[in-house]
Amino acid sequence: MNKLNQLGITIGKDNKAEIVFDSLFPSFMDVIYKKPSEYIKIYWDAFEKHPESNNNLNGKIFEYVLATLFVRENILPLYMSAKVAFVPNVIYDLMFYTAERGPICISAKTSLRERYKQADLEAIALKYVHRKALSYLVTLGENEARSVKAKIKSGDVIGLDNVIVATSDEFNELIKELKEFQFSEPPTVKVIESNQIITPEKVLNLK
Repeated sequence: MNKLNQLGITIGKDNKAEIVFDSLFPSFMDVIYKKPSEYIKIYWDAFEKHPESNNNLNGKIFEYVLATLFVRENILPLYMSAKVAFVPNVIYDLMFYTAERGPICISAKTSLRERYKQADLEAIALKYVHRKALSYLVTLGENEARSVKAKIKSGDVIGLDNVIVATSDEFNELIKELKEFQFSEPPTVKVIESNQIITPEKVLNLK
């Protein structure tokens, strides 16, 4: 069983992206890097030179690179393809739960084009339920990131807290900031709580 499967980063067998990721280096645990952005760059450069590198695999490989970086940086527990209670029809790429802010979401998109709009809507949906949640869009496209940053500043994008290029120093800062949070498993949600519960049994026992 390979490491991605063991950790739950991937599920099932014969996943093409997983096979390609595993072929890039003997083990992601042994890749030497000085800062997080360097780890991303090492992996992405190796993937782009891979004979089976193609656009269909880009998104998944990028998610695996980010997930394995979080493992290496010990930012855990990490939830992948995560659903959040009371946020219907949204599956978040990567997510953490913190004591201070509740959910922190990382939306991974190799290139943005119009995709930032989807990430923004997902962030708005999350914040509607968890007011203090944080949402980051992590990408590899520098020009696109600059353009979306300007939209955040002007108020055209309102859900995302920031858009960050994974190979930049800003990404290193993000990892540093994340490490300051207290990570935990999310609480189990009691949908309704009350000290005054009128049950059929109580009605039957009325004297």
